[in-house]
Amino acid sequence: MSSGLHAQIQTAEGWAVSGAVLTVTDMTGQQVARAESDAKGVVDTPPLPPGLYTAVLTAAGYNPVARTAQIGSDGTGSLGEIPLAPMAGSVELPPAGPWTIDPVHSTVVATARHLGIASIRARFSEVSGRIVVSRPVEQSSVHAEIKAASLDSGIKMRDDHLRSPDFLDVESYPTIAFESTGLRQRGTDSWKLAGYLTLHGQRREVELDLTYGGWGPDPWGGVRAAFHAETQLHRNDFAINYNAMVRAGVAAIGTTVKVEIDVEAVQGESLPQM
Repeated sequence: MSSGLHAQIQTAEGWAVSGAVLTVTDMTGQQVARAESDAKGVVDTPPLPPGLYTAVLTAAGYNPVARTAQIGSDGTGSLGEIPLAPMAGSVELPPAGPWTIDPVHSTVVATARHLGIASIRARFSEVSGRIVVSRPVEQSSVHAEIKAASLDSGIKMRDDHLRSPDFLDVESYPTIAFESTGLRQRGTDSWKLAGYLTLHGQRREVELDLTYGGWGPDPWGGVRAAFHAETQLHRNDFAINYNAMVRAGVAAIGTTVKVEIDVEAVQGESLPQM
């Protein structure tokens, strides 16, 4: 398909901005086109009737930009390269480079409904992994692993059952792993983090709501960054199909699991000695 209005969206440093929205209105204020920039920051609308238009570019975390666009007789036009400036009050991102997840100060909590009236909360205490912060930040990556047997709900008999083949089967599948595939900004300090989760021998695409807490020095001579992420999983997607039924059809353990992740990462390839 031939393009209409074309633009290249980037930061002031020249990095591509993906997910930027180009909205085009005619001289009466009526919207005639809307398109999003791709991974290279390129955005194209369908061909438009010749004439003058107003083009507005918006992206999470950046100030909007408005331009007047001229569409020629062939239905095309170009805005060229459009630099976007960060909004005032935007968070300061952590320095680029590798960061190591600190297991001592990171937790994963899974919550599921119990008997349809209460909740079971289980904490996974053994979390490890690596974060690579890039510029632009959308090119950053995350790899994390959780030891499935580190699950702790506070009741040994229940924990033994959750570790058994009825649920996590930690003997056969000792590691829960996440590998990111994409990151896109949704607000000043929030992103959507997409990736693959490997759990119970199944690999599925998931998306996490990610919040950035900031970065700074720690008491041990290192530099730390903090993140919080949440998602919901359906355990049937991961072949965890145990469903003891009680009280007229109510499942003992719900099939939807809320996962909350709090991570502290230390700058560098390894953790400091404390």
